[in-house]
Amino acid sequence: MSPEQQTFAPIEVFPNQYPGREFVIEIICPEFTSVCPKTGLPDFGTLFIRYTPDQACLELKAFKYYLLDYRNYGIFYENAVNKIMDDIVHACHPKWIEVRGEFKARGGINTVVTTQYPEKKI
Repeated sequence: MSPEQQTFAPIEVFPNQYPGREFVIEIICPEFTSVCPKTGLPDFGTLFIRYTPDQACLELKAFKYYLLDYRNYGIFYENAVNKIMDDIVHACHPKWIEVRGEFKARGGINTVVTTQYPEKKI
């Protein structure tokens, strides 16, 4: 499926009841799956999402359905990690976020992709 045809479940949020307090939420998804657009084979990895909410927090059930939509989506995992971060930023406007994907070995090579917002030197 081309990127123009792919639709994702909406990322839902709920109000942060402690917007003046600095705290970190960590979401771990140990069964992230997408499809390599070059080979059509599945890519497997673990996503680590850490963020400090501002006015809204991610609603996890809806976020799970959003992530499940990657299972049939052809995307390089480097791009998947950045798209997931962009979509979260668009949905809940966190004060800070880091998304890290640790992907299983393919051809004897493991890959870890990390991105942050606002951007910092990693």
